[in-house]
Amino acid sequence: MDDKMYSVEEVADLLGLHVRTVRGYIRSGRLKAVRIGKQYRIARADLEDLIGKPEPATGRPAAARLEVSSIVQIGDVDRRTADRLSTLVLSASQTGFDPGHPLHIQVVHEEERQRMKIVILGGAAATAEALKLIEAVLGEGGLLGREA
Repeated sequence: MDDKMYSVEEVADLLGLHVRTVRGYIRSGRLKAVRIGKQYRIARADLEDLIGKPEPATGRPAAARLEVSSIVQIGDVDRRTADRLSTLVLSASQTGFDPGHPLHIQVVHEEERQRMKIVILGGAAATAEALKLIEAVLGEGGLLGREA
């Protein structure tokens, strides 16, 4: 059993955080620590609980996880159309292309420019399906009767 104890400074260096951030984690209870004199010490197990324990090795290499990010920009979109399209895309992503790896979608509408952006982050197949849905709705002959 590894009973190594880390200082706040060591944890900050390991995680790439500011020392004050680590102290804040300790004060809020997010990171367990023991106070020795005027300093905190963090056990390896408590640090692993914060960052998530590594998966045990199974003897075979893990499959690489492919993630795709896409930004779709649509011009000449009024607020009503943007709301309808947002609802459609977000609800489609919630019904699950791949429940194990859900899509993360953010939608922004710039009222003054009448422009909409859809940011999609997820697996390649699920992202492709979301883009096909957007194309079906906005493309020529699409549900909204306009060209993207």
